Amino acid sequence: MPSLTSKGIAALLTSLLYFKQKALIYPSHVPADARTKIPRPIYYEFKDFEELIIPTNDGEKLSAFYIRGPRGGRNSNVTVLMFHGNAGNIGHRLPIARMLISSTGCNVFMLEYRGYGLSTGEADESGLNVDAQTALDYLRDRAETRDHKLLVYGQSLGGAVGIRLVAKNQGRGDISGLILENTFLSMRKLIPSIMPPAKYLALLCHQIWPSDSLMPNIKVPTLFLSGLQDEIVPPIHMKRLYDLSTAPLKIWRPLPGGDHNSSVLEEGYFESIANFMGRVTGESSSEKRLR
Repeated sequence: MPSLTSKGIAALLTSLLYFKQKALIYPSHVPADARTKIPRPIYYEFKDFEELIIPTNDGEKLSAFYIRGPRGGRNSNVTVLMFHGNAGNIGHRLPIARMLISSTGCNVFMLEYRGYGLSTGEADESGLNVDAQTALDYLRDRAETRDHKLLVYGQSLGGAVGIRLVAKNQGRGDISGLILENTFLSMRKLIPSIMPPAKYLALLCHQIWPSDSLMPNIKVPTLFLSGLQDEIVPPIHMKRLYDLSTAPLKIWRPLPGGDHNSSVLEEGYFESIANFMGRVTGESSSEKRLR
């Protein structure tokens, strides 16, 4: 019986990991109303914004918000391309956008992945990479933003999306920096932490997100924001990505009390982004030297 039970558990884990991994990795229906109730910028008293629907080259339609900072102010020629984590929708991240604009004066472009929020389609690794490229191409083609300095900002899964996008597109010189928060080395290397019984089955994961192999190729300045109490992505993943980085400027910013979802609340989080932005875009910064 113990042998049969062990085999049964192994079979169940194998099935879950292989056939249900998209549902596990991309829980777009969490929370329960995440596909239907999307907070809008007006709810957070933004005055200057656009709600957009952007087509992809494979037939999907992506929801997005473009929120302007103060026109003519500092960093008014900087746009942050923001990629969120694997649950919720872009509306849930509007408070973060508000803090980014308040602390830096930049513009924020918030993309909704396929299969999330009001975007069509079903999420998977290849599709999200198409979505990210669609967002970047939109900003590059749009008259208002084509000459902007761009910073790519990714949280958790969004960090993996951002790493792939920057690795592929950094040659044009319009991407001034990459900001990563609580992201992972690869999905296969994350599995032992989030599903310990499945650690020997990690090779069955076909949603790979190989950030560790791409990180050494990133040549734009990179800011690493690491919540040291992260209960989902072990902080060693972020530290290892930092060590792998060969960027001309890389900054390690530990957040001692930050867990996976609360790191944005840690003291110094947005100040670190503001100082990094000032340094990589040439704007003045209140802190002349980043530590």
